[in-house]
Amino acid sequence: MLLSLHVAVAFETGEEWVRAFLMAHYGFFLLWQPLLQGQQKLETRLAVPVLGMAALLILVPSGWMIALWVAVLAGLTGAVAAGMPGRGQRWIYLLALTYLLTLLLLWIMPRVLADQSLPALLRQLVQWGLPVLPALILISRGRMPAAMANAMDFFYGLMVFLMVVVLALGTFAVVAVTKSGYAISLAQTLTGMAVLLIVMSWLWNPRAGFSGLGGVMSRYLLSVGLPFEEWARGLATRAERERDPETFVRDALADTSSLAWISGGTWTTARGRGEYGKRSAHVSNHAFHGLALEWFSERPLTPALSLHVRLLSQLLGYFYASKVREQTLRDQAYTQAIHETGARLTHDVKNILQSMKTLMTAAETSGPEDAERLQALLVRQIPQLAQRLQNTVDKLKQPHEVDSNLINAETWWRDLQARYAHDRVQFATLEEGCDGKLPQDLFDSVADNLLTNALRKRKADGQPVAVKAELSCKEGFVFSVEDDGDPAPDHVARNLFLGPVNSEMGLGVGLYQAARQASMLGFELRMVENRSGNVLIRLMPKDSLLPDRHE
Repeated sequence: MLLSLHVAVAFETGEEWVRAFLMAHYGFFLLWQPLLQGQQKLETRLAVPVLGMAALLILVPSGWMIALWVAVLAGLTGAVAAGMPGRGQRWIYLLALTYLLTLLLLWIMPRVLADQSLPALLRQLVQWGLPVLPALILISRGRMPAAMANAMDFFYGLMVFLMVVVLALGTFAVVAVTKSGYAISLAQTLTGMAVLLIVMSWLWNPRAGFSGLGGVMSRYLLSVGLPFEEWARGLATRAERERDPETFVRDALADTSSLAWISGGTWTTARGRGEYGKRSAHVSNHAFHGLALEWFSERPLTPALSLHVRLLSQLLGYFYASKVREQTLRDQAYTQAIHETGARLTHDVKNILQSMKTLMTAAETSGPEDAERLQALLVRQIPQLAQRLQNTVDKLKQPHEVDSNLINAETWWRDLQARYAHDRVQFATLEEGCDGKLPQDLFDSVADNLLTNALRKRKADGQPVAVKAELSCKEGFVFSVEDDGDPAPDHVARNLFLGPVNSEMGLGVGLYQAARQASMLGFELRMVENRSGNVLIRLMPKDSLLPDRHE
């Protein structure tokens, strides 16, 4: 591309040859250009400017047109050089940039200004020696990676193009005003531009306490058309106050309706959509974290405003995703509460049924001589079972309330022995003077869960285990259940009272719910022993001074 340009510009050939080499040069440019991918289909809207540029360059090959084209090539070359990761590829483009600037300043501009003040030797050196730079590029081994084929820094390229144009036009202005030679005018223009760049670089990041043009530019890009910090603070406040995700998005977008450069917009989520303001011809679409946004504007958004709209959309998307997660967690917590309440009440009902089966077994196995004793047992147990069933129904209506009805300890211990009189449970003798009151619902739930679980166990030889129950009143009310079966696995023992566990005979939440109920009433469930032949679980007051191990 550069060699064909050099032949068309630097050698005195006929007009037909100039156009022919310019056409070849433009063809090589289309193969090299970093704007469009080579495999991309060229649409009509893109083909028209490409062909129009070729027509201007080839059919009107004036000095100023060539100078403008070389400035464009310099800008594109500088943009690609800024995006190159390797030193080898960057040096190739720096050689090309050096060639273009030298050709423009030492050959094209003197021809445009009709200046003959440059030495003939310099002109010969440019004409015959300058092609060495493209030749070095041609024989170099540097190859551009496929991923970097279209890498270019647009801002850097625009700055290079503007600097080249300013240099060319500044030189022309100095020549026209001072009537001096081209070399002196070029030196004066270069000196002025150097001083200006030094001043601009100092103002961009000064050292005297002033934030500089860089800080001013950053604040402008972040707050153009909208007080960004104020809007973000309002967004965070609204996020704390509003729980529904869709309502939050609707109200947050309503806060942006006062912007002059935004006429309206729409939002769409998986659970709804909305619209505010009015529609217009120019639309900007963004989607983040399940939130799709359309921003309408009366005029096309500038690059700074487009970046700003993207930032606002991303913030809204992040906040919307957090609100959706909060709602999901609330729904899961509600569902878990329903499950735990149902599981707890199911265990209570199952324990009541177990007590009823015990009474039925006693009635079936008793004879006429046991009629009075059976009648006394039923008279004493049936009202208690009815009361327990009523308490279960009340818990279903008000699951968060804890039943704290108290009962005499001797009475409760006697009723428990009566319920399990036909089971293989060995009850210890109650101590004298144990006449205090204990929470009936808690001790009934714990006793039924512990005794039922122990009675279901079997030894390794298939024989049933021996179960012992004891109620102590020395350090508050302490209820213990002990058996000589196999211990619980370590992973079950660790989580027995902390959460639901896998159970082959139930839901696995009985002891967990009992432990939670005990904690609400100032008690705790503790596995004191867990070894083969001795498994002991106690219900005791919190901070009890009893030893951890059974003696």
